Amino acid sequence: MAAISRSVDRVTSKQQLGPDSQVDDKAIVIAPVDPSLTDPFLMMAEDWFSKPGFHWHPHRGIETVTTVVGGVLEHGDNLGNAGALEPGDVQWMTAGRGIIHRELAYRDEHAHTLQLWLNLPARDKLTDTRYQDLLAGQRPRIERPGTVIDVLSGTVDGVTGPALNHVDVQGTIVTLDPAVALDYPLPAAHRAFVHVLTGAAEVAGQRVVAGSTGWSDPVIGAADSVLSVRAVDGDSATTVMIYSGTPLREPVAFGGPFVMNSRAQIAQAFVDFHAGMFGDVPRQARLAYDR
Repeated sequence: MAAISRSVDRVTSKQQLGPDSQVDDKAIVIAPVDPSLTDPFLMMAEDWFSKPGFHWHPHRGIETVTTVVGGVLEHGDNLGNAGALEPGDVQWMTAGRGIIHRELAYRDEHAHTLQLWLNLPARDKLTDTRYQDLLAGQRPRIERPGTVIDVLSGTVDGVTGPALNHVDVQGTIVTLDPAVALDYPLPAAHRAFVHVLTGAAEVAGQRVVAGSTGWSDPVIGAADSVLSVRAVDGDSATTVMIYSGTPLREPVAFGGPFVMNSRAQIAQAFVDFHAGMFGDVPRQARLAYDR
């Protein structure tokens, strides 16, 4: 059976929120308003920060996928992981049963990040915690005339990304030269979003500009599908983030840094955190200024 052509069901624009006590500026790219519309993705925030950034805080029940857009991101957790990530690097963190971590601008200078929250299925809400640094220079790429597909997760045209997943997720960063078009392959059962980082694109014929996101819902009655993406900025390359995943179709309960399936589970997460079941809050020093 031939792959079916995808459509775009809706286009959303990020909401600029401005500075707060942690960041110099903030935007919500995927708003956590109706999880059924974005399932298995919960939210995505865009942050620009220097100082203080995000000091020690907990998570449970989700995976966070953090892409460094600019500057240098210093990270650490209560498992002993610590390091610095540069533009293009991605960190895939499984919070699972509970983790305490921090995200700061290296030397308190500047970091610009996109952080996607990916839901964990009920069976894996309390799975073991895990950090994966998916460094830009070490990820597989598909290169064609006018096109580069940087594969982070899942398999695209036979090329598999390095991310280890609890959810069936395909994730890439795609760069297209002006006027270049791509038929991007997707499992038909996946919900997909295309977030434009730079330039502008036509996604299934709909114009999506930088900072906006085109959504394509699962296709019923097919195995494979393709989503047409074409760069329409005539002066420079267009870069898009394309993620897709199989919807979990499970209840979602938000509770600050925790996402579970019920309010009772959220309450238990707070009890467990305050009882020290996530581990101690680290007394880890900042990274040495040796870069």
